[in-house]
Amino acid sequence: MSQAEKRKLTKEQKAVQKAEREKIYRRAKVWQMGIYPIGGFGHNAFMALMMFVSYYATGIVGLGTVIASIVITGSRIMDAVTDPIVGLILDKTKGRFGKVRPALVVAYILMASSTLLMFFTNHLVPHGIKLIYFIGLYIVYILGYALSQIALNIGNTILTNDPEQRPLLGGLLTICTVVFFTLQSIYLSYYLIGKYGDFSNVGLFHEMTIFTVILAGIAYIFAIIGIAAKDRDENFGASHHSEAIKLKDLWPLLKNNRPFQMFIVSAAVDKLSMQIAGNVIVGVMLFGIIIGNYPLGGTVSAIALIPNIIVLLFGIRYAMKFGSKKGFVIATWACIISYSLLFLLLWLGDPKQIRMDNMGFMTISFLFLYLIGGAVRYVCSGLMMPMLADIVDYNMHKTNRFAPGVISSVYAFIDKAVSSLQQTFIGLMLALIGFKAAFPDINTPYSDKIFWMTMFLAIGVMVIAWIISLIAMKFYELDKERMAESGRTRSAATSGLDKIADGRRR
Repeated sequence: MSQAEKRKLTKEQKAVQKAEREKIYRRAKVWQMGIYPIGGFGHNAFMALMMFVSYYATGIVGLGTVIASIVITGSRIMDAVTDPIVGLILDKTKGRFGKVRPALVVAYILMASSTLLMFFTNHLVPHGIKLIYFIGLYIVYILGYALSQIALNIGNTILTNDPEQRPLLGGLLTICTVVFFTLQSIYLSYYLIGKYGDFSNVGLFHEMTIFTVILAGIAYIFAIIGIAAKDRDENFGASHHSEAIKLKDLWPLLKNNRPFQMFIVSAAVDKLSMQIAGNVIVGVMLFGIIIGNYPLGGTVSAIALIPNIIVLLFGIRYAMKFGSKKGFVIATWACIISYSLLFLLLWLGDPKQIRMDNMGFMTISFLFLYLIGGAVRYVCSGLMMPMLADIVDYNMHKTNRFAPGVISSVYAFIDKAVSSLQQTFIGLMLALIGFKAAFPDINTPYSDKIFWMTMFLAIGVMVIAWIISLIAMKFYELDKERMAESGRTRSAATSGLDKIADGRRR
């Protein structure tokens, strides 16, 4: 057989396999998987903007560090309580425009209006009502943020239920996240800080807010276009015969679903640790104080963009072949090793030698470990959404109830209840070493207390979380083989029910 004939045969075999998978699974088109993840730019843009709200609240509005941290934490706890209600409402929503698209529009309006009012007017209101005004606007923002998060998660679930496509979709979602935060880091460290000097200039917050609102609006339009064909009633469940879920079913949903429990443990501690490590204040402490060159953070992020995407694609390819669970476990071990070595480098070496114009041992080693650690960390994040989508299908297989909104919101409830502690945790930790009136900034002098607190916040909390995740994954049973079996059973059941329904109609 000639090479041309072999290639033709291989192409035909792939076409047959694709046709067979389309009979079993609800697959997405390439262009849909390409543009729907862009919606993450909008969600991440608002999240990134609000990462700086503590600087605005303390430096511009005049709230204390602990008060600002407690308010942010309390608001997010309230957000966690409302999430299951939002999810239940979305699961029950039926309309001409589906569930995801209207939710994204409302979410954008809430987040855009609240952030514009907050950063442009909060420091101008009378002192006696500044705190109340701040709390009110922050609550409006987190309602919009919750609606956006749950709607995007529902979209991830209905776009495709193919176990081979889901890791790829997760990878594309994470690539968008990597690209966004890389560009955001460059935008902040080089452009905004270069133009305004530091975080005490209100003009920095004004410009960042306008940029965020415009970027997010464009990103959500792409997401709406990408999900439009799938955002229909017939796609909200393995079939239209699935049972409706009720408020009283929320607790049994979590209690009787071991994979969901283990996923929540792993995802919640990972999210908390990465929010702590990725907090702007911790970044200022690492690059601005320990290394002594804050713009280096933007440079490293730019350098990391291509390696991050390459490692991410390799990790997602591995997960597509061996399953999301196995890919997550391997990536978590790589995270523990790389960040442990990074800690040893910064502890035993001289961080002040890390300079782009001084390519010695410290700089090369730091770049290598920081890039590898960041890349495999993104692989872990990229596999979270496919695993959550697997849990939605597992719940449907087990209970005949399709509830992507409720499952996403129950996860979000626990996730936010835990991750909401990050700002208070950072505020309390820094207060312990003397920062009670203001947070450390790029002009704060180096000290041993700052070094060890930075190592704990930037590296230590993540290593602890990854160890907990590995333990949780021991009891998470949804590997590739289990999901393939569930998909075949679900397809057969759906086909049988549809035939019965057709017979009745005749």
